[in-house]
Amino acid sequence: MARFLHIADIHLGFDHYDNRDRTKDFYLALKDVLKRYAVGENVDFVIIAGDFFEHRTIQPAILNQAKDCLMLLKDAGIPAIAIEGNHDNRPYGTVTNWLKYLADDGLLILLEPEALDGKIQYEPWNEHYLSGGYIDLPCGVRVLGSQWYGSSAPKMIQTLADAIEELPEFDGQTVMMFHHGLEGQIARYQGALRYNDLLPLKTVGVDYLALGHIHKSYQEEGWIFNPGSLEANSTQETEFDRGAFLVTIDESGIIADLKTDYTQRSIVKLKVKTTGNETLNEVEARVVETVQKALKSKILDPEKQPIVELRIDGTVGFDRLDLDVKSLQQSLQTQTNALIFLLRYNVDTLAFETPLGETASRAHVEQEVFTDLLAAHSHYKARAPQLAQGLIELKDLQLQDYPEADLYHFVQTLLER
Repeated sequence: MARFLHIADIHLGFDHYDNRDRTKDFYLALKDVLKRYAVGENVDFVIIAGDFFEHRTIQPAILNQAKDCLMLLKDAGIPAIAIEGNHDNRPYGTVTNWLKYLADDGLLILLEPEALDGKIQYEPWNEHYLSGGYIDLPCGVRVLGSQWYGSSAPKMIQTLADAIEELPEFDGQTVMMFHHGLEGQIARYQGALRYNDLLPLKTVGVDYLALGHIHKSYQEEGWIFNPGSLEANSTQETEFDRGAFLVTIDESGIIADLKTDYTQRSIVKLKVKTTGNETLNEVEARVVETVQKALKSKILDPEKQPIVELRIDGTVGFDRLDLDVKSLQQSLQTQTNALIFLLRYNVDTLAFETPLGETASRAHVEQEVFTDLLAAHSHYKARAPQLAQGLIELKDLQLQDYPEADLYHFVQTLLER
């Protein structure tokens, strides 16, 4: 029996919000996972199925974070075995990258099968040259690597299977790392693999296919496993189960336990729905009220410095640009002590359009146009017909060259009626 930890999509160096503390969250999540579920559980090895780094080019601080985490495993005598993902793979023609650097430093076993004349060849891991495509571990598990194949992944699978079939026989379980997603797991993901695409790997003896790439945890047919990202890369990912698989494997089967209890930044999602009947002040008040309710109910805890996303959706009865989104966002961030406060303002402006017949007079058209414009504004819609007639009269006064002061007086009187 062997036990191992399966993680993927670590994304060390994540910088989408240009916030150092948020970038550090990804390091803290990885370190806590390794402490609890690798060292703490005394696993035989750890596999990292791609996207260890967010970028191919990393800052020194991010490299230090990676070394710090991997040293935990090295000091505990736990091999860390990895493959490249689409975020940190070597571009064509590039000799090395930071994963290779970590492997050369003895902190990683980077498994890379060789491509020769259109074929793939698996060489055993060589401790002297620190290279190879697979490794047979003392715990009775063979671990196979792969590369990032992108859109060519479906046709490469059979080539990989052919190469695996040529390997020396092994009396144990076979684990293979592959950075690609399976269709049907998340919406709007192009290029996902079909289940049948992966079957050649099962046919040649892969017992546990360790996937990465999709940031949501899933299992398929008892042999395909994807843990998801350790930290949420977006607020949408809070809706997914994500984490690390603590796996027990032997000849009788596989038990993969998804671990989610570790250091993660709290993310809170709130929503305000507008109908078009609210004034600008009323919309702002509803937003503040929604935040205050979340604070009172402890859904939102300022001590945790959460990431907060508040969405304003619907229709508004005023010019949507009248809402000072930046000022409101800054105020809400202060109220909540949020590390990051995302105010998503996605509304349409209320519009009315009264059907007009082909024979409608000019005066009638003017009356209906002004009425529709006023009815779309929450302040004026109750008095729209009366005010529309007033605007027609104002237009006539202007055409008669009335003094500007008289026009302002007329408008003031109209609004006070």
